Amino acid sequence: MSLSSNHQDKDKSDLNKFGYAQELLRSMGGFSNFAISFSIISILTGAVSLYGHGLTYGGSGMMGFGWPIVAFFVMCVAAVMAELASAIPTAGALYHWAAILKNKRWGWYTAWINLIGQIGIVAGIDYSVALFADPLIASVFGYESSNTTVLVCFSVILLTHGILNHIGIRIVAKLNDFSAWYHIAVVAVLVLSLAFFTKGSLNPVSYLFQVGETFSDKPYMFAFLIGLLQAQWTFTGYDASAHTIEETINPRVRAPWGIFTSVAYSFVIGFIMLAFVTLSIKDASAAAGSSNAFIYVISEALGGTFGSVILWLVTAAMWFCGLASITSFSRMMYAFSRDKGMPLSSQWAQISKKYRTPAKAIWLAIILSFLLAFIDYLIKMVNPDATYTTIAFLTAVSVVGLYVAYGIPIYLKLRAKAEGRFQDKHLGPWNLGKYSNAISIVALIWIIFICVIMVIPPNQMAGYAVAGMLILLVIMDLSYYNKHFPGPQAALNKSMEEILRREKELE
Repeated sequence: MSLSSNHQDKDKSDLNKFGYAQELLRSMGGFSNFAISFSIISILTGAVSLYGHGLTYGGSGMMGFGWPIVAFFVMCVAAVMAELASAIPTAGALYHWAAILKNKRWGWYTAWINLIGQIGIVAGIDYSVALFADPLIASVFGYESSNTTVLVCFSVILLTHGILNHIGIRIVAKLNDFSAWYHIAVVAVLVLSLAFFTKGSLNPVSYLFQVGETFSDKPYMFAFLIGLLQAQWTFTGYDASAHTIEETINPRVRAPWGIFTSVAYSFVIGFIMLAFVTLSIKDASAAAGSSNAFIYVISEALGGTFGSVILWLVTAAMWFCGLASITSFSRMMYAFSRDKGMPLSSQWAQISKKYRTPAKAIWLAIILSFLLAFIDYLIKMVNPDATYTTIAFLTAVSVVGLYVAYGIPIYLKLRAKAEGRFQDKHLGPWNLGKYSNAISIVALIWIIFICVIMVIPPNQMAGYAVAGMLILLVIMDLSYYNKHFPGPQAALNKSMEEILRREKELE
């Protein structure tokens, strides 16, 4: 028997002891698992689409200080999540962790809050693609880009992602592998172009760390905190490595490394890219006041034609990011529906016999993501003088939803350890050892802090949206799911102690 076959049998056995059959095709290697999270983080999406947001509120110092500060704390969050993924390797990920560490109700709320964040991140990513692609297409075909044409472009992009994810995980996995290398290549092209072909000279390196300048009406320190949305939204979605864990070979090791290294590499590569973009700024005030600061800076630095080529390359990278985000979102919904946690769960838990993918869950992810952006479009039509931007609204919703969902199992793990229900023997091969509790506490403090920052003005619309969805969840819980949701198979009569005992029996 080959080494691969041995791994497949061990992985299947690991999944069986949590109460699940191996339904999804397990074919992803370590790089593929890393690539899906790296592609969703996508420094060429988050850091680029919100470049104007960061520049407007924090000036050039946002890139020099804001990016590293956020990256450090996010790596703490990612490390704790990686530890949990190694201990509990199921596609339900966050909500399975919560259910096992506490109970099904905690798991149910975690799942729905994660779904809110997933809707926001898919909508935010694909809307970012549309914001870049539509003006570029408009310049070719001679029409004027508007909110309506951007929405149409957004719809087409969502459709392409739905079709490819439906067709099969092997194609998407290969595209995600390509996406990781493509991101690195495009960043290299962008950096080298700015380093050697920028019109005029680059700003001195000290400009990158210049603080005190804001193009908003807020005091600088407060404005700087608001500007952190740029980096914080970029570092989201790395739980994708956990959501695709049932499709990954040797998942207890490879998925945790996928979670952690996707954040670490994104930090380093993203910082280099942001440094050169910022050092090439000719007029920060004009860039901050433009409709798209990144497009403005690149066009001014590299000229019209060359700049357009670079922007098309960046837009393609964003498209790959959206493709990976649909994969992650649909797997999470599939796992939750498999446990009867959603309305019409039997539909969303179905696996396509031909393609071995959760086809109906994929298309539900597409529809929900479109609706979030479409509702915002209608609000903007009724109130065209609204001061918030669509992209800031969508991204803030995703940050709050995802990070609250990240924080719940981290908090429950600390409680379970304090009560003796989760011990060192329950950890997987990837763990933080004696530093686990300290890193978990730091991660929790950051999550609380950043979630507050993301919903204060001018992002209050995101706070209203999240609050409204949470109220709806409480109503759903009290009226139906509290009595009818059986809970995930991973948690039904299976404490960590029971799972450990079963694991020893299977060995």
